[in-house]
Amino acid sequence: MRHRLNVPLFALAMSLLIARPSGAQSIAIEVDAGAHARIQTPVSTLISLPETFTDGDVVILKSIDGQTLLGQLTAPSLLSDPAERDEGVVRELHFILPELAKGETARFDVSDSGADLSTIPSFAWEHSEDGDRLVRGDESILFYVRPELDESSPEARELTFKPFHHLFAPDGRRVTKGPGGLFTHHRGLFFGFNRVSYGDGKQADVWHARGKAYQSHEETLSEEAGPVLGRHRVRVGWHGQEGEIFALETREVTAYAAEEGYFIDFAALVETEAGPVMLDGDPQHAGVHFRADNHVADVSKGETYYLRTDGRGAPGETRNWEPKTGEGPVNLPWNAMSFVIDGDRYTVAYLDHPENPKEARYSERDYGRFGSYFEYPLTEDQPLKVRYRLWLQAGELSLERASGLDADFDDPVRVRVVQE
Repeated sequence: MRHRLNVPLFALAMSLLIARPSGAQSIAIEVDAGAHARIQTPVSTLISLPETFTDGDVVILKSIDGQTLLGQLTAPSLLSDPAERDEGVVRELHFILPELAKGETARFDVSDSGADLSTIPSFAWEHSEDGDRLVRGDESILFYVRPELDESSPEARELTFKPFHHLFAPDGRRVTKGPGGLFTHHRGLFFGFNRVSYGDGKQADVWHARGKAYQSHEETLSEEAGPVLGRHRVRVGWHGQEGEIFALETREVTAYAAEEGYFIDFAALVETEAGPVMLDGDPQHAGVHFRADNHVADVSKGETYYLRTDGRGAPGETRNWEPKTGEGPVNLPWNAMSFVIDGDRYTVAYLDHPENPKEARYSERDYGRFGSYFEYPLTEDQPLKVRYRLWLQAGELSLERASGLDADFDDPVRVRVVQE
């Protein structure tokens, strides 16, 4: 059974801007909602296209009743597997599905037709000495801070010992913390482990960057931007007790804009450069974490609360896995933190993909940091692969919406090419 899509205003406007020229290449796809109702859902699927299909990155999706969406083509994502695709050019198709009821399907004609995008907000990358900024129209979405280690003084080293991503709310405010403030090692959206062992008894802490250990931006591998998403892929060096690189992380961060907020997908592939490596830590100092602006720690931490699968917690109440007892939150499908900056409330949901290593042990703090970690034996034949999704919005998040966000990430819609 097909379902009439509730298309947002920007998609309706596109129907006025798009004219499909004769001779345009097109294919048909069917989108299946599966076991969940879908609302403002990012859809990403690998698809094989004829080599003549398109020379650009923008495609048009037109439903059977004439409603229109924008799509964007990119290279395959970091953790995708394009090896089993049919002949042709393998690309990844992305679009935001406005709405589709549980168990229903929608069919689209995907065309390489040209479109006038001059009035449509689009993602773009901007570069400076300080880092790389992803914008959408006039609004910042994220900022990749990629310092070069400066060991001229302890103060200079503290400012430059790890790359990380700042995030911005839909109202344009930066909501994440940089160096300094309470716990200087907490910075935006970041990744590391404080108890790493490798080689012949060597140890390293790439979370706090103690001793000679640190993380470094090595290179930018790719950047993509268009009307649906902005994405980049970078390589990060993990340096050990003597400053040497013991592991290389390939990090891919993707941003999508929906009507009420932003999706930020964080994917990483970590490979050893020094034989077997044991990645370990504790809930407060390892894994992938989000840290809110230091205003939360200094002024408003009493207004921070967590939304969990069992409902909304009390302001200031936190739950943490306890290493001594092994008790506390583990393997959560999602967790969400609501916090206040300068009187304005924001909520960020942290979605943990079921294929990530387990046991995932969770940490919450009222001053605005939360995330999870796991133990992992890293070998040449067993690199580390992780995927997380953050949802960032102004205001409060409902339990129903949080559950829907998790379903979209863990059990995405299915897309198949329709053979005519």
